[in-house]
Amino acid sequence: MKAARPQVWLAAARPRTLPAAVAPVLVGSALAWHDGRFDAGAAALCLGFALLVQIGTNFANDYYDFIKGADTAARLGPRRAVAAGLISPAVMHRAMWVVFAVAFGCGLGLVAWGGPWLLVIGVASILCGLAYTGGPWPLGYHGLGDVFVFVFFGVVAVEATYFVQAGRFGMDGLLAAVPIGLLTTNILLVNNYRDVETDAAAGKRTLVVRFGRGFAQGQFAVALAVALAMPLVFLARGQRAWCLLPMALAPIAWAHFRRLRERPTSTALIALLGDTGKLLAIYAALFAAGVVL
Repeated sequence: MKAARPQVWLAAARPRTLPAAVAPVLVGSALAWHDGRFDAGAAALCLGFALLVQIGTNFANDYYDFIKGADTAARLGPRRAVAAGLISPAVMHRAMWVVFAVAFGCGLGLVAWGGPWLLVIGVASILCGLAYTGGPWPLGYHGLGDVFVFVFFGVVAVEATYFVQAGRFGMDGLLAAVPIGLLTTNILLVNNYRDVETDAAAGKRTLVVRFGRGFAQGQFAVALAVALAMPLVFLARGQRAWCLLPMALAPIAWAHFRRLRERPTSTALIALLGDTGKLLAIYAALFAAGVVL
């Protein structure tokens, strides 16, 4: 097999999902800025680590879903590099380990700011990225993918970003992690909503497979509602009215929910997946701007 073109690797990295890596670092860094503790070097390393873990997880997902039979010709979503024969399983497997190794090296740089215990968080993040679809008990195949995303791309990512700059944990970081984690989980939900039939056939018991599309619509709506209400909590905690900026996204959020509810086609769900990632990115940018202002 010839070496895959750069466009193939870019598609395998799944750019639509990358806001999930950027958003928590942006929010955590904004909170550090608000407290006068922003550190550009630490923030850059956090962003590099988060992006690499996200890409490594996507590569692992591409490889393991093919090996386990979840990605086949019957799949309705964007083509996957290994399943489409664009990258061999062996090459994708090696690429996955290379990306995770570079992520680990990037995380090592953060020890200078946060201490050696950050290694625990870094290793746990990488292992869970692998365990999402790989290993003897893959999280995504047992309905725990949503929990993994909320914890690691919400709570852990926001709080760790804030900690390495401010030197402490904070309640604001924990509260800010909730909407980021929920909106990131919505990206996974839309992906699983589209793939429910092929996932069920492959034994991949996502929450959509377990509880149905009606449950998924409710989960999607609750995540949006909580995310849009969270700025009110920050206002009650003494932040200025600028923190309400993300609430301007309510009409877009409502439109997204209607699109999910109206029996969308596979093509429409692919578009909604991208728009869900954009909503997360814009929410994080508005939240960060409100905190800084």
